[in-house]
Amino acid sequence: MKSLVFGIGIFAVGFVAATPACADYAVVRFADGYCRIWWDSAATPWGAGWTKIAIAPDWLLAHAALDTALANHICN
Repeated sequence: MKSLVFGIGIFAVGFVAATPACADYAVVRFADGYCRIWWDSAATPWGAGWTKIAIAPDWLLAHAALDTALANHICN
């Protein structure tokens, strides 16, 4: 019985490790002009009055997109 539970545990850990992680980021502009890097581009902020300005595969590129939006006065 212990070996069956151990085998299921190893299978579960292997399955979790094998699934790809989605770690993309989005730059979100809210209605008041404030922009923020959102940690998951598939997830959306609650409520209305926001738009996605850019989607990036990592935080560094999302930060560059935020800096560009600030320089172009898209964000406050």
